Amino acid sequence: MHVRNYMVAGRSDEKEPPLDFADEALVNRYAAALPRYTSYPTANHFNASVGPSDYRDWLGGLDEDIALSLYLHIPFCESLCWYCACSTKATRRYEPIAAYLDAVEMEMLTVSQLLPRRLRMTHLHWGGGSPDILSSDDIRRLGNALKNRFGISSETEFAVEIDPRLMTPEKAASLVEIGVNRLSLGVQDFEPVVQKAIGREQSYETTRQALDFFCNLGIRSVNVDLVYGLPYQTEASLERTVEKVIALSPHRIAVFGYAHLPQRMHNQRMIDEAALPGPMQRFSMARRLTWLLEQAGYQQLGLDHFARPDDSLATRRLSRNFQGYTTDRADALIGLGASAIGRFPQGYVQNVVSTADYIRRVEQGNLGTVRGWALSQDDKLRAFVIERLMCDFAFSSQAVHDRFGSVAAELRHEAECVVASAADGLIERTDDGFRLTQLGRPFVRSFCSSFDAYLNRTAVDKSRHSLSV
Repeated sequence: MHVRNYMVAGRSDEKEPPLDFADEALVNRYAAALPRYTSYPTANHFNASVGPSDYRDWLGGLDEDIALSLYLHIPFCESLCWYCACSTKATRRYEPIAAYLDAVEMEMLTVSQLLPRRLRMTHLHWGGGSPDILSSDDIRRLGNALKNRFGISSETEFAVEIDPRLMTPEKAASLVEIGVNRLSLGVQDFEPVVQKAIGREQSYETTRQALDFFCNLGIRSVNVDLVYGLPYQTEASLERTVEKVIALSPHRIAVFGYAHLPQRMHNQRMIDEAALPGPMQRFSMARRLTWLLEQAGYQQLGLDHFARPDDSLATRRLSRNFQGYTTDRADALIGLGASAIGRFPQGYVQNVVSTADYIRRVEQGNLGTVRGWALSQDDKLRAFVIERLMCDFAFSSQAVHDRFGSVAAELRHEAECVVASAADGLIERTDDGFRLTQLGRPFVRSFCSSFDAYLNRTAVDKSRHSLSV
């Protein structure tokens, strides 16, 4: 495979990944359906005990000197990809999108008036759905509204997810004009047979062209999303996809395991389950992808993200939120739009999922919040431990004590139990805790679940959680 190597030193000349990594029995033991742990507690535990009045109090109670992050959800696509588990809907008409944007502007006004002042915005992310389904004029309109309501500056990291099939030079120009400086390209897989099986046909040429629109405008920070575990994928086909992705020269690459949840996501019922790879095949695919990307000079970060060594994801402390691995360490996250989730020192809030209900609520001057979770001290403690496991593959008693003091004693005891019951060479003891070995890192979600006080390990809901390999 001809790939660009971004690391001059440290790369090996191996032609194949090591074969003595894990056997099928080991993989099957740890291939349970488990949360992805982009939050703790996970969103399925949110409930109506937290509502609009709590959200109002939390917004108004933010310290004036904190850093703030903002997520804006665009829940529309021109067509639904069959593999997708995002909160989105398909539309070929623009009228529902225009009505939704009116409501988002109303929510911006309501939320911004509840803040103590224009706080410093460090990160801004537009996700979906497909944010580039918006017209160029509406992209500018939404971007200007955000700047008018919140403390967005040239220093704010502003990322947007795009569907390359929808991108035009005019839309790219409007996104750059409002301050977008990081791009996330949806690819998933370039193999025609796989694309047909997941209802998303997107050529390499279309993807390359969309990227060129932004490169010609000076955008240099690019992420590409890939998915393994899709129908008809093989290690060989993934290698062909990776070769094409490397040719795009992205700064970051995210490699997600497909979450097959047809009980919840009706569009996934279009996928031929007989064509899906099993746990061992998924594990081998993930291992192959890791090896290929490391050989190309990318550094693995956390479970499934890769970055060039000079990218900020590799040079800064890694964090984790609802967008996955990030450098975002803001004290609070505001979520705008239907289904959007916010995170505050006190807990989580989530807007209503239905766009029609969302529009009705905000048009009446209300917040869109319908559920959430108020964090206890134990929640905060476990959230910290789980995030550091997901990011660092390690548990440090000293780090937990430094942050939480004596209340961390019980959790340190739980960590000792994890070490005492460890088998298969997946973890090793350290001076003040434990760390996952190279063999154990792919199973990190299993070890996170050991600290999850809300997970029913005897009756895990397979309709809600995906395979952990």
